[in-house]
Amino acid sequence: TCEQMRKAGLQNVAVLRSGGSNPYSYGEWLGAPGKPTVFLYAHYDVQPINFQEKWLSDPWRLTLRDGRLYGRGAADDKGAVTAQLAAIAAWLKTKGELPVNVKMVVEGEEEIGSQNLLGFFREHKERLQSDVIVVCDTENIETGWPSITYSLRGIVAVLVEVESARLPVHSGMAGGALADAALALNVLLARLYWGNGPLPIPHFYDKVRPLTQRERDAIASLPQDETKLREDFGLLPGVRFALEGNTSVYEQTWRKPAVTIIAQEASSIKGASNQVLPSARAIVSCRIVPDQEPKEVYEQLKTVLTADPPWGVRVTVQEHGPPVKWWMTDPTGPAFEAAVESMRQGFGRDPVSIGSGGTIGFVGPLAELFGGAPALLLGIEDPQSNAHAPNESLHEGDWQNLMRSLTHLFANLGQLANKVK
Repeated sequence: TCEQMRKAGLQNVAVLRSGGSNPYSYGEWLGAPGKPTVFLYAHYDVQPINFQEKWLSDPWRLTLRDGRLYGRGAADDKGAVTAQLAAIAAWLKTKGELPVNVKMVVEGEEEIGSQNLLGFFREHKERLQSDVIVVCDTENIETGWPSITYSLRGIVAVLVEVESARLPVHSGMAGGALADAALALNVLLARLYWGNGPLPIPHFYDKVRPLTQRERDAIASLPQDETKLREDFGLLPGVRFALEGNTSVYEQTWRKPAVTIIAQEASSIKGASNQVLPSARAIVSCRIVPDQEPKEVYEQLKTVLTADPPWGVRVTVQEHGPPVKWWMTDPTGPAFEAAVESMRQGFGRDPVSIGSGGTIGFVGPLAELFGGAPALLLGIEDPQSNAHAPNESLHEGDWQNLMRSLTHLFANLGQLANKVK
């Protein structure tokens, strides 16, 4: 990444670290006195390969097929790294200078929660201080329709462990007498089943911020083609969306909390034998929304999962990784207006402001660290990108449009002088 930064024309390129972190690639260009400083973020780390047999091409070799670039990390988030560097290079190779100052950080721990990132930002605050934050790690509402994200869900994850005995016991000798830890765990997890909603967790929705009429109108104006949405999500025939009542998919995934069982473990199928299992565990991941508090959500999950356990089995619940708070901003002001115009110029279509069900934990704290700097989250993925899944891909046209948009964004922000907030 550092070599790519140098080729693009960035200066003072360096590998930085914080504590025991993976390396951060850093580069800057500060030759525009009196102009805003733009902080660019992307990440080079990727998710591991899962379901290898479902990949149609080598996940580690970028493959162009039917207008899409396939490969692990193509959309999340190496396409953003190259788009940002391409926009920088376009200015420096043709004009010899940028219309703004630029500082760029490419991280290597985003997919494991960016646990060292806030410490890195604080440690290098003076070097990184900027006026505007630009992150290209979110989704466009549709292929070819640019989107600026103004809200992100947070995340609280817990590890639930159930124990019933010291050792596994022959299922012929003890089956029906010894408490089955795996079954007990599933009974506890079934308490989270919401049917048509809402989630049956006491006080869980007490602090959920309702949508404004403006937000409802904005969501209602978006495409609501259920057939296409089913295709985007990969739903099997006959399987319904798990929505709360009449809530739309967009509202459900952007502004409603969610609970997902992301892992469950008792015994492997390959190594299974006729035993009553003495222990089982699962990871429950909860996406939280404004104005839920992570600590309160953790306690609410813990209470519902430990109360009155089946057969009196021993249940422990503990945090699985640090919680991350939700983020939300008002998508107005000079910097957002510049972003809207830039996306319009790059894509040839008016962008739309959207929410995201995902989590980018550093955005809020970094904006605060930079004195309330506006954060612009520009879409690079689309509903067909399959980030984190087999056959991850990036639409080649949208990738090129993002490069153009960033090139225009530098110019449009440069015209604001220091009035970007």
